[in-house]
Amino acid sequence: MSTVTTKPADAVPATAPAAAPPAEGRIGLRAHLRHIGALVRRNTLQIKQDPESMFDVLFMPIIFTLLFVFVFGGAISGKGNQDVYVNYLIPGLMAMMGMNIAMAVGTGVNDDFKKGVMDRFRSMPIARSSVLIAKIVVEIGRMLVAMTILLIMGFILGLTLHGSVFQLLGAVVLSMIFGASLMWIFILLGLAMKTPQAVQGMAMLVLMPLQFGSSIFAPTTSMPGWLQSFTDVNPLSNLADAARALINDQGAVAQPVLVTLAWAVGITAVTAPLAVRKFRSKT
Repeated sequence: MSTVTTKPADAVPATAPAAAPPAEGRIGLRAHLRHIGALVRRNTLQIKQDPESMFDVLFMPIIFTLLFVFVFGGAISGKGNQDVYVNYLIPGLMAMMGMNIAMAVGTGVNDDFKKGVMDRFRSMPIARSSVLIAKIVVEIGRMLVAMTILLIMGFILGLTLHGSVFQLLGAVVLSMIFGASLMWIFILLGLAMKTPQAVQGMAMLVLMPLQFGSSIFAPTTSMPGWLQSFTDVNPLSNLADAARALINDQGAVAQPVLVTLAWAVGITAVTAPLAVRKFRSKT
């Protein structure tokens, strides 16, 4: 009697589960920087494909400089003395440029959600914060372009550098540091509002009182007392005064510079974690 030997069928190997994307906390610094670099390149290529997005950076410094110098220059410094007003205005406009360009970050983040770009980022094993940091890096580059055009216009219209080149660079860097801190506020607005139009509307409610209730365009001595009290604590006034003191070599520069840096650190420390947390909850 023969014995039938049965051979077990070949076992089908179990399919290994797909590796889950690493959590943000497990992403190392080198990988984080690589993600930021890739996203910066992506955002830069977007600008190359849509050069109209640079119109605000290219034309806003020119229009604002010409407008305020020739509209307010004669009234504030006397007819024919617009060049005196240029040395007062340009440092103030450096503060204004940073704030206006920072507003574009909020509308850009909101628009990316509307277009579904963030859905793609959600599926990638990247740090959520790298998306926001990459946007800020690109906007800092745009801000630098705006500052360069603003200074060129200033020198054309009679800006005189009384301090050193390093003091001028210090004024530019200080303005960009403060502008970068403001970007976190507008990112938070972009994440909280439903539409880009709502972000722009809310941003203007923030921008207008801060810009015109400051020492950017005119000395505050002729303002009523209650408005002077507001300008004294307005961070844009401190930034404008610090940039003015550096460019015009007015001496007492430490106090406004330190106050501006304190504002920048405080704004970033409060709003950056809130923005990253809100971004994680939405993605």
